[in-house]
Amino acid sequence: MENSKSFLLISPCRDEASFMSRTLNSVIGQTLRPTLWVIVDDGSTDSTPEILAEYASKYDFIKILRRDDRGGRSVGPGVIEAFYSGYNSVDKDKFEFICKLDLDLELPPQYFEILLKRFAENPRLGTCSGKPYFLEKKSGRLVSEKCGDENSVGMIKLFRKECFEQIGGFVQQVMWDAIDGHRCRMLGWIACSWNDPDLRFVHLRPMGSSHRGMLTGRMRHGFGQYFMGTGFSYMTASALYRMTRPPYIVGGVAMWWGYVKSMLSRQERLEDRHFRVFLRKYQWSCLLRGKMRATELINETSASHWQPVQNTNIVSWS
Repeated sequence: MENSKSFLLISPCRDEASFMSRTLNSVIGQTLRPTLWVIVDDGSTDSTPEILAEYASKYDFIKILRRDDRGGRSVGPGVIEAFYSGYNSVDKDKFEFICKLDLDLELPPQYFEILLKRFAENPRLGTCSGKPYFLEKKSGRLVSEKCGDENSVGMIKLFRKECFEQIGGFVQQVMWDAIDGHRCRMLGWIACSWNDPDLRFVHLRPMGSSHRGMLTGRMRHGFGQYFMGTGFSYMTASALYRMTRPPYIVGGVAMWWGYVKSMLSRQERLEDRHFRVFLRKYQWSCLLRGKMRATELINETSASHWQPVQNTNIVSWS
């Protein structure tokens, strides 16, 4: 299918030899391929470079950038740093849409075609995605990661470039993939994800996991919530809900402790008072009304703030 809308795919990666071929093949097999796919190898020490070189030699829309080995995986800041290495290496004016894509996913064939049609149908749509599922080892069935509908998911974020630039891009810290959605709503854009069967994809490395273990990943998420400015009540409610998802009980406890530990040790926080006020007002609305209704209300009331042409008061997070 010919793509009348140019879109850029950027994939930061490090030591992804175990999963990346499935991701590469699922993107190559899309009914609508990206105009350009920049894959940033962030110092891999496994066979990732060889695999990337093989695919790049066969497909001219794939471009490989190689960064020096930083000595270890840096989740959050390192991923976004690698993303911007790719983003700043191209002429951004050539693209209308930008997608940050991890190399541990398997996508359904019409994924990008469907989402770009939805962008065309709704000019306020700033970022969107499908939903991630993971394979449960014991049962062999696919299980939803239960991500909310109020944002695109971090492992595959598709943005209208105009919106991406207006919100200031990604914060170079853990929780970048939640801050962007809230920033969208502040400026009148809509952020969302859909659970349509044709938009469900397989996450080969489950969300919240870490190269150091699942509990480390959940504690990191708790720190990220603290950094973003999440209130204690909302964090507690979120942790209680996560106790009902694998790994049961301990996953939610680890999230909560990661937040509380960060609070007690006075870790750094995002320095944006207006954002924090907006976030906590929204979170209280979620607790009182439910997340779906709270998001509907804020999308209705923020419509008057939507000024897609006037990119004023842009904050750069990178």
